[in-house]
Amino acid sequence: MNELSLIRSIRRYTASGRRDPALIAGIGDDCAILRPRAHEDLLLTTDFLIEDVHFRRKTHTTVDTGWRALARGLSDIAAMGGDARYALISLALPPWVRASYVRDLYKGFNLLATQHGVRIIGGDVTRTAKLTIDVVVIGAVPRGRALRRSGARPGDVVCVSGALGRAAVSKYRARPEPRLALGRKLRGKATACMDLSDGLAMDLHRLCLESGVAAALDGVLPCAPGATIEQALQGGEDYELLCTLPPRQPVPRGFVRIGVVLSGKPGTVTFAGAPLPPSGWDPLA
Repeated sequence: MNELSLIRSIRRYTASGRRDPALIAGIGDDCAILRPRAHEDLLLTTDFLIEDVHFRRKTHTTVDTGWRALARGLSDIAAMGGDARYALISLALPPWVRASYVRDLYKGFNLLATQHGVRIIGGDVTRTAKLTIDVVVIGAVPRGRALRRSGARPGDVVCVSGALGRAAVSKYRARPEPRLALGRKLRGKATACMDLSDGLAMDLHRLCLESGVAAALDGVLPCAPGATIEQALQGGEDYELLCTLPPRQPVPRGFVRIGVVLSGKPGTVTFAGAPLPPSGWDPLA
């Protein structure tokens, strides 16, 4: 397997018969060429998936590894209320990788990309000691309508989009499901939003810091079957959406109220009246 043959294979894996007038050129040139639509803001995000940091070959199939790598970026687009459109996938491959492994990675990428109408339009390949996947996702949102972390205000209701602790109770083997449709449903309704990648305790702290507010959790959480409260609060990788809504805004279908935004020291969070430290997944800890 050399670079040219691998790129030829990747072009086959990502080929699409779907016409896209915004995509002028995909794989084959030094850059992909996109023609942005009028009255939209572009959303760009990037995420690593690294062997023995984010996954282990012993516990994750190759297809699931590809799915997981793309899901992380799609979830970021969901958190901004956007439509995911394109992805660029770069692979740093260790010596043990064979062409069949790359093929199965792309099966995972394509399963999720097809589900959400995303096209893979480029990337890079190189060698490394540990398998590393870097995914860039490009999305869009109507101009000025992107959801941010910084808009929560005292009195807002804190909500999540689904059961928490699902990833932790599955020992991080469950496939993440990016909540793109639910993110779009929050446009014009939510005052702030982010995805739950590092655990509710950590991520709500971050949202409160960006908004300059505090929050109080009610003490009852929607937990995945078998998950403990600790897993729901700190487990991470659930990729549900965490949002705040004005007090008179009805909670949209698919979301559950879990608390309220307060004035106070920015970043302070309580759970059932007790201080909740910002603990969870920290990749540098």
